[in-house]
Amino acid sequence: MSRQYIHTPKAPAAIGTYSQAVRVGNTVYLSGQTPLDPATGQLVEGPIEVQIRRVFDNLKAVAEAAGGDFSQVVKVHVFLVDLANFAKLSEVMQTYFQPPFPARSTIEVKGLPRGAQVEMDMIMVLD
Repeated sequence: MSRQYIHTPKAPAAIGTYSQAVRVGNTVYLSGQTPLDPATGQLVEGPIEVQIRRVFDNLKAVAEAAGGDFSQVVKVHVFLVDLANFAKLSEVMQTYFQPPFPARSTIEVKGLPRGAQVEMDMIMVLD
């Protein structure tokens, strides 16, 4: 089965040895995104909701570059530095997804690259 490597300048460039996403068949694996502004490469400032929105916007850009959209996302993995932000995550997520929502895991972590408070990756299945 062939692989297609996805890249878009509308999301931050990889800061490590990975691709923004890889498509295998009709499944797209979107790499973890942190709240980096794709124009500046800097972490966005502001409350956790601002960081969460930036992460979703980055992932949306990658999903679109792969030929899909959030209606095709089947799994979201969320990494939060503080699980006290779980309710805020859910509140913001409802503005990007419609029911039925994708499956989701939320894990508290000790730290994330560049001091980010949130990172997410996704799995998307194209129709």
